[in-house]
Amino acid sequence: MRTGNEPVTARSPLRMRFWLSVWGLIWATFGTIAFALVGRPEWAAACGVLWLIITADMAMILRHIHQGPHYQPGRDIPPYEPPYEPPRTG
Repeated sequence: MRTGNEPVTARSPLRMRFWLSVWGLIWATFGTIAFALVGRPEWAAACGVLWLIITADMAMILRHIHQGPHYQPGRDIPPYEPPYEPPRTG
């Protein structure tokens, strides 16, 4: 349903973001360990920083998922109705 007010009623695909974060977390962990073992501390540090960012994002995503359907509606909850605006005259 396109109404023109999507920024107001937008929903975030939190479950998809969660699984993408899991994928990123696996690769950042792998990169940190691999670069540390090969002797590339700069790249290991970069992957470690990325790992921290992904972990913080995943914590926020999980918090929003646990807050319930107000923040993450399921398929059984219909889209929000756009606010009523009376017709303009003139």
